[in-house]
This record gives sequence, C-alpha cells and structure tokens, in this order.
Amino acid sequence: MNPISLEDVSQYVEENIGIFHQKRISSLDTLSLSKVLRRKNPYLFKAKYVLTAEEIIKSIVDAHISSNEETIFGDWLEGLAIFINGKVYGGWKSGIIGIDLEFDKDGRRYIVNIKSGPNWGNSSQIAKMISDFKTAQKTLRTSNSKLNIIAVNGCCYGKSNSDKGDYIKYCGQAFWEFVSGNPNLYTEIIEPLGHRAKQKNDEFLKSYAQMINKFTIEFGKNYCNNNGAIDWEKIVRFNSSKN
Repeated sequence: MNPISLEDVSQYVEENIGIFHQKRISSLDTLSLSKVLRRKNPYLFKAKYVLTAEEIIKSIVDAHISSNEETIFGDWLEGLAIFINGKVYGGWKSGIIGIDLEFDKDGRRYIVNIKSGPNWGNSSQIAKMISDFKTAQKTLRTSNSKLNIIAVNGCCYGKSNSDKGDYIKYCGQAFWEFVSGNPNLYTEIIEPLGHRAKQKNDEFLKSYAQMINKFTIEFGKNYCNNNGAIDWEKIVRFNSSKN
C-alpha cells in the first residue's frame, strides 16, 4: 500500500476536471427542442398553469441538465477513484464487461462496479450487476482457480453500506476508504474538486442562456398562436399522436 497525497489528487483534478465541464456544455450543444419536448408530459405543464414559452423551456432543459450532470459527474468520479486506487494498491481499469475497477489487497481480488450514489438502479439493473459479477468471477477463475474474488458495488456518496450476499456495498466514506485506505479522503477531496469551478461554470451558464433563448424562439414559432398564446393541442399532437 502506498498512501496517496492530496497533492496527487489535486493534480489529477486540475488536469481532468475540464473534461467534466466540457461534457456539460457539449450535452447542451447537442440538445434539440423536439427531442426534449417528446420526453416531457404536456398535460403536466397545462395542469400547472404554465403560460409562457420560457417557463416550459427552462423546465425541460433544467430537467435534462439535472439528470445528465449526475451521469457525467458520476463517470468522472469513477475515473478519480480508479486513479487513486491505482496509486495506492496498483488497481486498474477492468477490461471485463460490467466491472470498472480491479485490484488486489490482502490476498483477495476485488472487482468493483462504481456508481455515483446509492439509489442508482431498479431491481432488474441490480440483477444485471449481480450477473456481471458472477460472469467476471468465472472469467477470472478460468485463468486462476485459486483467486479469492470479492465483488463490490461502490457508490461515491451516501451511507448505504451492507453485505448483500452476492456483493458488498460501500458508499460515501466507506467507499473512498475502501479504494484509498484513507478514512478521511471523502472530505479531503471536496476542496480540489472546486478547481476553477466559477470560471468553468460561467462558461456553462453562457451556453445555457443561449440554449434557453434559442429554444424559446423556436418554441414560439412552432407552438404559439399569432396572439402569443401557447397552442396546447399542437404540443400534445406532436408529443403523443400516433402519426
């Protein structure tokens, strides 16, 4: 075990946090009004007495951003966890489907599926993870039948820690200590994550404002009457008609 320094973490964040912010912006650049409008419930907007195009646009864009950012940042944190584990235990990005991280510790091979938070999946998604764990264990034992393999679902935040039988679940402090050996890492990494956050967020907010303006104009042209009122029937037809 080689304890990782906070300087190493800070350097990794400095060199890689731009990827997260760029993906946030890219997710807006590739967005289309028709795509997001088809995903939303038009009856809900009507029931909430939404009267302006901008209200609808902000609602659907903000919902997209909230969902998308969780995924994007979860993927980024996965990379950070693998980097830290590699420094401490010599772990590596697994090449096995459904497994994110592999490393050896105390005579055991750990296979880890990393998620952002504890409430990440429904019963079928969890069953798929368990199936991936079992397939990975068979694959690894084919080349080394004596391997003692432990499956772990690691979550970057939260408090849901337990032995699930087929796998162990570590969240928050327990997860970061598991990959690093440092019980305090979960709080120590919060400061480096803010590297150039204001500057990067200002760039994102500029793209966000442009997208709101662009979609509001497009919505007004396509889904508002000449008097400026929202044409709800046209929206419902676009969203739900058979044709």
